[in-house]
Amino acid sequence: MSKTVGVIGLGLMGLAMSKKLIEANFEIQGFDIDQNRVDELVSGGGKSVSSPKEAATGADFVITSLLYSEVVREVCLGKDGICESDNKGLIVIDTSTSRPEDSIKTSLDMQKAGYQFLDASLSGGSPDVLKRNMVAMVGGDEEAFSKAKEVLEVFSRSIYHLGSNGAGARTKLIVNQVLGLNRLVLAEGLVMGMKAEMDTETLLEVLKDSAAYSKAMDTRGEIMINAKYDPPISRIKQHHKDVRLILEQGQKLASPTLLSQIHLQVLQAAEQSGLGESDTGSIIEIFRRLAGIPSK
Repeated sequence: MSKTVGVIGLGLMGLAMSKKLIEANFEIQGFDIDQNRVDELVSGGGKSVSSPKEAATGADFVITSLLYSEVVREVCLGKDGICESDNKGLIVIDTSTSRPEDSIKTSLDMQKAGYQFLDASLSGGSPDVLKRNMVAMVGGDEEAFSKAKEVLEVFSRSIYHLGSNGAGARTKLIVNQVLGLNRLVLAEGLVMGMKAEMDTETLLEVLKDSAAYSKAMDTRGEIMINAKYDPPISRIKQHHKDVRLILEQGQKLASPTLLSQIHLQVLQAAEQSGLGESDTGSIIEIFRRLAGIPSK
């Protein structure tokens, strides 16, 4: 008999995970405040539900994929939330990029209500979900983690249990810290090549073949060169939020975040200039403008 997964949050990642799970013969019941996203789920074989509570009712697992950890808490513990479903023992798999302290608090309150909560942050974009190329970083109860692996392995090539709640969320922030800075320096370098009137396709090829290589060159190099920022793999506004959380962790841990401070300013400029919904590769536009290079 097929297992049922409730999916709350049907953005780029939520829809991609739903599609992959449907392909793996899971029954999907999804909720989002955006009806267009719900319609897309239904057209792909999923079921529409009217609340987080309904998404959790009768489900074996619930996946949350939301922008802010405050929203995760609300859909778990608020009115018409997961804990009102009376589905005790349900495992909630939170794939959002969250504040670690919020994940810890939500998990404790969920446990008191009879539910299990895993912070199961994912590294990769929506195309990686469809290719089963995600890396899952999980914090939480080990038994719940073992059960949740059958869901995570549908779209993940690697799954790590990193300890208690909060460990997955914290690891994801560090991953995004390094990843975002790789994108930032790639944008800076490509714009220098543009100013020097170099062939940027050849420059990118050399960068990929050199000691400077990073995966950002594979995923964002062509996007930056060709200024093709839509449809996005991930959005500027999402990473801007992530960097704010990274800086917050740096302050709490007394860990220097000099480069991330600069990164925040560039992301803020990008979002304020109207690029918030565009792909993170559009960060190169800030460097282009500073260099006096017109947008394509």
